[in-house]
Amino acid sequence: MAKSKILITGGTGYIGSHTAVELINAGYEVEILDNLYNSKRNVIDKIAKITGVRPKFTEVDLMDLAALKRVFAEGEFATVMHFAGLKAVGESVEQPLKYYEINLEGTINLLKCMLEYGVHRLVFSSSATVYGDQPAPLNETMPTGSGISNPYGWTKWMIEQIIKDVCVAHPEFSATILRYFNPVGAHQSGLIGEDPNGRPNNLMPIIMKVAQGEIPELSIYGNDYDTPDGTCVRDYIHVVDLARGHVAALEDLRSGVKIYNLGTGKGASVLEMVKAFSQASGRPLPHKIVGRRAGDLAEVYADPKKAQAELGWKAKLDIDDMMKDTLNYLECQDAKE
Repeated sequence: MAKSKILITGGTGYIGSHTAVELINAGYEVEILDNLYNSKRNVIDKIAKITGVRPKFTEVDLMDLAALKRVFAEGEFATVMHFAGLKAVGESVEQPLKYYEINLEGTINLLKCMLEYGVHRLVFSSSATVYGDQPAPLNETMPTGSGISNPYGWTKWMIEQIIKDVCVAHPEFSATILRYFNPVGAHQSGLIGEDPNGRPNNLMPIIMKVAQGEIPELSIYGNDYDTPDGTCVRDYIHVVDLARGHVAALEDLRSGVKIYNLGTGKGASVLEMVKAFSQASGRPLPHKIVGRRAGDLAEVYADPKKAQAELGWKAKLDIDDMMKDTLNYLECQDAKE
């Protein structure tokens, strides 16, 4: 018998789809809502193939409040997991109004529907960008909302504040905010992974495009940072570990707001990631050093001890797993073409 019913916004996206798999495998009933702006409908087929269960899917944009209300009127959801939103840092700098409008209004519409239809449990997909420029390791007691370098990060910070205010106004509301570090990798099946529409912005999708010959070489922005090899250091977390963190958060939801970092607690440099991918693939990855990129921080990695202590969650997969699963995903995509 299925556990409670979960609505996943942005559930055909990279992290949402992996979380849907983990939820279904844990016995939950899942319904997915997505506007397919940065994902593909066939992800539902892949989730069904992995789990043996086809989740209900509705193509809806969170900006369409009337359509969203229809989903809630029919749904009887116990909890919402909110992944939907625009997420490209560079694009947010170029088009700030688009990011503020879609990410904030979409979330406000979602919260309106939750309150109207008596759904009082939320897990929100936030980001380590809310910490701004602070020394690593980053922990949940640190201040946020200062030194955030891009509109995408500001939208995450503002949504966190909106959720906190809703929980104050409605004491029956329970929300857990999960601050991600750098998700990479793919499902072991090779069926789902990171496949953004248009130009990729994050390191691993660009590495994948270089490996496939779609981009001639990887540009590494700066090699003169105060890090072991001069390139930026980030906390890369396997997307399956991240998805399992959402299941742990769901099973520990309690009244008020809880905030957790989801990271490994270890940093890896860009050059280390390039080397690891080259070793896993057995061939060098073309790359070049170019000038620093505005807004990039030297080191960003998590202190994940709170999630381990309170949720019983810890990242278990390492960089070798991330590279192996990414390559498997690439090979599975190539085999279909």
